[in-house]
Parts: sequence; C-alpha cells; structure tokens
Amino acid sequence: MPSDLFKKGSVLHVITGPCVIEDEEHTLRCAESLVRMFAKWPCKLIFKASYDKANRSSHRSYRGPGIDQGLAILEKVRSTFAIPVTADIHHPEEAEKAALLDIIQIPAFLCRQTDLLAAAAKTGRWVNIKKGQFLSPWEMQHVVEKVRNAGGEKILLTERGTMYGYNNLVSDMRAIVIMQSLGLPVCFDASHSVQLPGAAGSSSGGERQFIPALSRSAIALGVQALFIESHPNPAQALSDQNTVYSFEDLEVLIEELLPLYELCQA
Repeated sequence: MPSDLFKKGSVLHVITGPCVIEDEEHTLRCAESLVRMFAKWPCKLIFKASYDKANRSSHRSYRGPGIDQGLAILEKVRSTFAIPVTADIHHPEEAEKAALLDIIQIPAFLCRQTDLLAAAAKTGRWVNIKKGQFLSPWEMQHVVEKVRNAGGEKILLTERGTMYGYNNLVSDMRAIVIMQSLGLPVCFDASHSVQLPGAAGSSSGGERQFIPALSRSAIALGVQALFIESHPNPAQALSDQNTVYSFEDLEVLIEELLPLYELCQA
C-alpha cells in the first residue's frame, strides 16, 4: 500500500464491495465493475468482501466461503485488478493467514478484544478498527493503545453509529472529531450507520436512503475514507440487503461527494 495511505489531504479512499463473498465469479465481476467505475475519478478504490460473516443474526444466514477459499478469491481480485483488498477477522488465529490482505478489519463487536487487536497489529498491515456500537468515541484511545503496544502503527478508525435503544443506531458526528483528535485517520461507515440491527427478525433492517446525507456530513468533517458496501443487485444480496448500495447509486453518490471532498481538503 502507498505510504501516504489515508493521509490528510490525500485523495478520498472508498472501501466498497459486497458485504460477503458470494462466489468467485460474482466477486470478480463486482470488482471489475467497480474498477471500471472508479477509473474516471481521483479517488482510491479499496475492495471489501468478507470471507466469513461470523456475527449474522441467525444461524441459517449465509456466512461466506470461509477463510481459505475466501482469501484465495480476494488475492485473485488484487492480482487481477491491481487494487488493495480488505476483509474482517474474528479470531487471533486468523491474522497470520489474513496478512495477505492490505487492510485487516476489526469488527465493531470485537473492537475491545485484546488478543485479536494484537494479532492484527503484529502482521504489519493496516488495521481498520470499527468503533463498537456500545463505545463512546473517547474510549477508542484504549483500543488504539492496545494496537500500538503490540507494535502496530498503521491504524484507521471507523465510525459506524452508536446503539440507541432497540434495533436502532444513531450517528453522532462528534465521534469523528473526537477520534480525529487521537491523531489517526478516520473512516465513516455509511452502510452500517444506517443499519437497524435485528429489526427484520432473523436479520438486520436498514435505511439506506440516509447514506448520502450522512456521507456528506462525514466528508465535511474531514474523514479520509468512506465505507459503503455495494452490490450489483441489492435485492439478491446474500447479506445486508437493506443497507448495501447498488452500483448505480454508488456512482451517483461518489460523483456528488468528490467536489465536496476536494473543497473540504483545500
């Protein structure tokens, strides 16, 4: 990855792709479409798809192909299209294999797991830590200290909303400013900030119509990256149907956001 990754004043980084790896052909087609889309813009595409969704609401929900097959698919995406790739890990034992990723993502529910953070840090890769839905933003200082204590210095913090009663999340935009005060780059997860956890019974609901407004707010506050999951046909997505963005809507949104990002970075 470039040494200026996520630096203030650099191009906007967009972490996007299907929530979960559905199969190899589908993943490669998604990556190809996104590469073609992003080729016309002055921003950085980072492809994301999970090899295992270990925290699905129901045991009947599709989880993904697993770590070995999933990482092989992500490596094929990277080698075929020359783009960085990322996915989340759930156990310390996964970190060594996941070191082939450019960015290792720590899920929000696991952001305080000391052994998981240390294992990710020891890979030497970028570690993207999603702030837990149950944490105040200032508590992320302790999470950062755990990563640094294990030797990790390439840290990205991601805001993804805070639990507000049952089945609801609220984006407190002060969290972005507070985490920026730690001297680290901050990403805004627009997809999961509009999630309604467990609201659909055996799965999460969502209000993706609010993704543009929240993304604009985050850009105005100076985030270096946006996390927006995308899919060619959200209605058929095997995970997060209600929050994953269509490729068509993503294209319109990035076109709208880039002038604002450039203005706010000036």
